[in-house]
Amino acid sequence: MAGTSQAQFYANLKKYYTFYTGGFVTFVIIVGILEMLGVPNKILGYMFLFATILLYAGIGFMSKTAEVSEYYVAGRRVPALFNGMATGADWMSAASFIGMAGTLYLTGYDGLAFIMGWTGGYCLVALFLAPYLRKFGQFTIPDFLGARYGGNIPRLIGVIAAIICSFTYVIAQIYGVGLITSRFTGLEFGVGVFVGLAGILVCSFLGGMKAVTWTQVAQYIILIVAYMIPVVWLSVKHTGIPLPQFVYGYTLQKVTEREKQLVNDPKEKEVRQIFADRAKAAQEKVKGLPGSLETERAKVTKALEDLKAANAPQPQLNAAEKAVRDFPKDAAAAKAAWTKDAGVAARANPPTPHAAVFPGKDEKARDISRRNFLALIFCLMVGTAALPHILMRYYTTPSVKEARESVFWSLFFIFLLYFTAPALAVLAKFDVYTLLVGSEFTKLPAWVASWQKVDPALLSVIDINKDGIVQLAEISIGGDIIVLATPEIAGLPYVISGLVAAGGLAAALSTADGLLLTIANALSHDLYYKMIDPNAPTSRRVTISKILLLVVALLAAWVASQKAADILFLVSAAFSLAAAGFFPALVLGIFWKRATSIAACLGMAAGVIVTFYYMATTQVWLRGVFGVTSPVADNIWWDIQPISAGVFGVPIGFAVIIIVSLFTPAPSAKTQELIEHVRYPHLKGDIDTQAT
Repeated sequence: MAGTSQAQFYANLKKYYTFYTGGFVTFVIIVGILEMLGVPNKILGYMFLFATILLYAGIGFMSKTAEVSEYYVAGRRVPALFNGMATGADWMSAASFIGMAGTLYLTGYDGLAFIMGWTGGYCLVALFLAPYLRKFGQFTIPDFLGARYGGNIPRLIGVIAAIICSFTYVIAQIYGVGLITSRFTGLEFGVGVFVGLAGILVCSFLGGMKAVTWTQVAQYIILIVAYMIPVVWLSVKHTGIPLPQFVYGYTLQKVTEREKQLVNDPKEKEVRQIFADRAKAAQEKVKGLPGSLETERAKVTKALEDLKAANAPQPQLNAAEKAVRDFPKDAAAAKAAWTKDAGVAARANPPTPHAAVFPGKDEKARDISRRNFLALIFCLMVGTAALPHILMRYYTTPSVKEARESVFWSLFFIFLLYFTAPALAVLAKFDVYTLLVGSEFTKLPAWVASWQKVDPALLSVIDINKDGIVQLAEISIGGDIIVLATPEIAGLPYVISGLVAAGGLAAALSTADGLLLTIANALSHDLYYKMIDPNAPTSRRVTISKILLLVVALLAAWVASQKAADILFLVSAAFSLAAAGFFPALVLGIFWKRATSIAACLGMAAGVIVTFYYMATTQVWLRGVFGVTSPVADNIWWDIQPISAGVFGVPIGFAVIIIVSLFTPAPSAKTQELIEHVRYPHLKGDIDTQAT
């Protein structure tokens, strides 16, 4: 009877989402017709924004629940296929949708570390964690730590680790929401963050995991359609073949040929030399502080007086007056401004070949590049396998068997996007190199002006050598806009830009929902219910979770509104912290009966502390999250970048747990029986473990 009920439920889901997909396609067609009829782009942008948020709100409202198992694990009846789609959306964060193709655009071969690490991580999930955690049952990852290692201390450390990595991750998602809403509605960035926050809350606030799951399935459909259309169009535009994944090699060859031309172009060399001279001059001014402040002030003041005396044209006078107004007020302001100017030294370098494997000027530099490439893959793989909001998804399936199948579907749905991202990066780069570079400044495409208004740090095109022609070195482009700007770069109608924005919004919202739910559940279920008030009624537990979710969401939105860092750095930091905090304790807790409670506590704490210490002392973490602009310290270990700090934390976590376990009493017989139960999913208890 239960099997029949589940089969009917599955059939109904397929019917509902088929109708939903058809309705969404119809909506896009209607918006396209409105664009042809002359409806302003700003209104179309608002239509996409609010229509998608209302859609998610509708699903959230229909899925509202106060039942504990529904709120925490969607009633444990999500079929493998749909859980795979929900996991794909949960995984396809703003970093994957917005940032990954941009990183590949900027870094070429080195960017493939993100694809290899993130996809490889799901192999670890399938082999080491998902089926065993599903067999255990319960609701959260700290639940498992508390049961396996006994007592509240392992649970508390798990709660702290879950909050640290999830909060870092959610800031990046809300930042992506603000970026999208500000670009496509004209709202100020900070306002856009809080508007997008409403879309996050209507899903997770009302129905918890139940609402989040069914919303994420809908969001996956939107984001994958939105990602594919522009890249297929670019592929047709440049190759005539609508299969971007299969023209990747051909397009990369064309990009490589164009790079060789640009390296030797006299105008490009001229612009790079100007940047080199500016950087050198700025460095000299910084060294000369505080004396150089008055010297430079006198120069700009005299330049203005000379122009006035010569009756110079008004534009020149305006520029000179602006230079006087904007001149730093004191030595601290001058140091900050001139240090920033010195940063243009990077633009004095010729473009790094996209296909260059471990680029570097000598063997030592190439070895460092190779080392960081492998370290990043390691951190992303292990971090993927330890992220609480991903592992929680496998609690929602009806059985251990479906948990395993769900991992397969997750990989499949993620593969669709990840297999396409390298092609998108190369096609966009070819378009910029051949159509934007060499064009006239008076005829720049509209998308350039639009994105420069959003944030000059994301896109800046300035005629440094005053020749009226765009050189590659005069273009400063941020990776976060590559995907969002692709429809405009490709010359597609605005409706496709709106569709891509809706896809990016879906990616950011879906991950933010899962992360906020993870944090709120850790605080309400593991901290409040399990440790403070075990007799709390169901209604109070769910209510507290909702209140905490709202508080955490508002705090994350405030941090994101400060434009703290690029999306990919924040996400990667979260992966290193999750890897060091959870992976050793989870894997050894499942596969080694001898692992003890005190060892797990010390191992988790040591892993997180070492990882965080490495990020903090090299100041990349501080610069990324709090906007600190001071230079990186000289204590980098083995030339490993702080983004891969987990490469130190994970081995230390394993070592501490193993060594301390060998010197402390073995776990109780009851704990070892739990391990036996979890380790063999085919034993009795496979169908479900309904825990409250």
